[in-house]
Amino acid sequence: MATSIVNTGTVRTTDDAFLGGRLHILQPAKGLRAGIDPIFLAAATPAKAGDRVLEAGVGAAVACLCLAVRFENLDITGVELQAGLCELAKMNVRRNGLENSVRIMRGDIAASAQSWYAAGLLPESFDHVIANPPFYDTHKTRRAHDPVKDCAHSCDGGGLEQWLRFMVRFARPRARLTLIHRSESVPELLDLLRNRIGDMELFPLYPTSGSPASRIILSGLKGSRGPLKIHRGLVLHNSNGDYTEHACRILRDAEALDLP
Repeated sequence: MATSIVNTGTVRTTDDAFLGGRLHILQPAKGLRAGIDPIFLAAATPAKAGDRVLEAGVGAAVACLCLAVRFENLDITGVELQAGLCELAKMNVRRNGLENSVRIMRGDIAASAQSWYAAGLLPESFDHVIANPPFYDTHKTRRAHDPVKDCAHSCDGGGLEQWLRFMVRFARPRARLTLIHRSESVPELLDLLRNRIGDMELFPLYPTSGSPASRIILSGLKGSRGPLKIHRGLVLHNSNGDYTEHACRILRDAEALDLP
């Protein structure tokens, strides 16, 4: 990922290349910065031409734009609460020439269905709903000094349920929901999603061979009652610290992560 420092108004940002230079993303130089999670989230989303995709909490819009690069003729909507990130996401859409595929809306995932309806976001209208929800409970972890990073990385108790409720609300029946999260959150996620989605696929991501999974990708169908499948997963780094060949194909070559 190539990086250069630029200034956008009063915010100091970096200009980062993703997917082997297919995308150029502006993001804050300090604080909240996109890593590999949104790339893997997009890679695990099995969209096809003509599908409508909703992302909750887009940040700088990395996942949205990765999807738009990988698939033609998608209709992608990204929702972001923080005003500064929302404007940055819109800027990234424009500078990558993907205005015809991606639109960014400002809003709170905890807002009422009526509020979203008034803003033009209709329940049960998306074929895919994706998210990289905040990882930490504000009552159980130290707060980040940067307010933007703090808002993106942590939420109040019960916040994860709000994210999942939002995702389910806007997914069509039999639509696919896909999210990436910490491996420690698997029990909570499965409990919250019980009776909401089924045919779930759990795909672990391991930092190195033999290490515990640091992230999981969880995907399932709204309204299904099919069983959970746990896959072998993917190792991210070789012993020398370089990305594995499989990880490189996803991170640099825009390859899809096909859940078996």
